[in-house]
Amino acid sequence: MSIYLDNAATTKPCDEAVRAAVAAMTDNFGNPSSLHRAGLDAQLAMDGARKIIADSIGAEENCIYFTSGATESNNLALRGASAAYGRKAKRIVISAVEHASVEETAADLEKKGFDVTRVSPREDGRFYAADFVNACGEDVCLISMMYVNNETGYVLPVKETFAMVKRKYPHIITHTDCVQAYMKLPVKASALGADLISLSGHKVHGGKGTGALYIKKGVRVLPVVTGGKQEKGIRSGTESVPMICAFGAAVEKLSPTINERWERVSALRAYLLEKLSAVDGISVNSPDDGSPYVVNISAEGKRSEIMLHFLESKGIYVSSGSACSKGQQSGVLGQFGIMGKRADSALRISMSAETTEAELDEFVTALSEGMEKVRG
Repeated sequence: MSIYLDNAATTKPCDEAVRAAVAAMTDNFGNPSSLHRAGLDAQLAMDGARKIIADSIGAEENCIYFTSGATESNNLALRGASAAYGRKAKRIVISAVEHASVEETAADLEKKGFDVTRVSPREDGRFYAADFVNACGEDVCLISMMYVNNETGYVLPVKETFAMVKRKYPHIITHTDCVQAYMKLPVKASALGADLISLSGHKVHGGKGTGALYIKKGVRVLPVVTGGKQEKGIRSGTESVPMICAFGAAVEKLSPTINERWERVSALRAYLLEKLSAVDGISVNSPDDGSPYVVNISAEGKRSEIMLHFLESKGIYVSSGSACSKGQQSGVLGQFGIMGKRADSALRISMSAETTEAELDEFVTALSEGMEKVRG
């Protein structure tokens, strides 16, 4: 029996999501763009999911646009907003710890003539809203910062930053990648002050292959994918109705229990850290006030990939960092002051509310064994 502790990479689809996807593939398989009844039924099913997701962030249904996932949502947000607003304001501000789908998109926009300012944590390892505001100016068209860092669980000051930015520079478009926050922390568009919000289905016990971008009413985003009129022309291509329905079903299930699950996972995190404190050579890289769903540690003197595969041999699945980095160091840990051998030995344990204390016990036992047996 396996122990899955890599929920920041993907989550197991819940039963409700599986049933919704199967129903859409078997009983409701029409193309939502078709004008006949089968097409209308598919469109209505998709719109039901759209309403669920819109309600979950306090938005109107027509502000939710479905994509293939958060990577596409982030690309659409940065490329689409910069194309719409970047003719005169040619600068973009992002945090220095963004997911690759934001960082690499920003780097590509640099090649296309935009200037990108990356805001790093201060020496204390923390981000401050004032530093983002000071990085902004009349020449900035867009600011993008993730809500929860996917490698450490650090919670960035999105709400405070966006409020200050909008007061001083109301023309700047605000975007937040909420992949690791959605359905874990309350994510409300108006409270965050966000014009654009990226979401993912497979990080919230839905299925892979679908995500969403919230676009505030009145905000312009030019399409990146063209060739049809789906999603009001913002994102062309036949929508993945089964995965969209699964996404909606998962959100409908999780929405009422956000606070309850946060408390449950917070207790699991405290339990895990207590157990780890008895293992020599283990240091914790995640902040005390970060998301409890993500715990980053270093196993001193043991390279991440080697330890990862040792744990895998015991049926325990963790990560050495972001799944999208394919095992390569992203540089995010370095921004938080975690460098050298400590970064080389980093492991990410990411839990869900279904994780048990018994599973964490087995993980710590296996890790302790690995500290003795694994060669660096």
